[in-house]
Amino acid sequence: MTEVEFHTGVADPTAFACRLLRKACRAGVRVLVTASPATLVALDRALWTFDERDFVPHVRQPGASAPVAERTPIWLATHGGLPGAPRVLVNLGAEAPQDLDAVERLIEIVSADADEADRGRSRWRAYKARGLEIVHHRRAAAGG
Repeated sequence: MTEVEFHTGVADPTAFACRLLRKACRAGVRVLVTASPATLVALDRALWTFDERDFVPHVRQPGASAPVAERTPIWLATHGGLPGAPRVLVNLGAEAPQDLDAVERLIEIVSADADEADRGRSRWRAYKARGLEIVHHRRAAAGG
């Protein structure tokens, strides 16, 4: 069964995602990140610049060749369901994935913004309706 984890009230979801993805990469975990196109552009840029000592290898999907995607730990996409995709999914506000059979772990990052929080609640309800247990990590407003 898919493990679902929510991080809510995140002041800066892009920075939070960068730290999370760096940690995953260091641990050898492959991750698919889903978000809107605009959020993916910001995340792509941030992964290059958020820490001058680190580079988090990532690729936009679809678009990368199969050999490049296969050896790249972090995939950025507007949706899941990609062939060969990593089995850990980080969602930065995209629609709830329909097929969770291919996902071992789902991490939702929800900003402190009221509209984003409402969309996060909707995804939470959808996961609960599927019978999934959810682990919740609430952030302080300044705790990004």
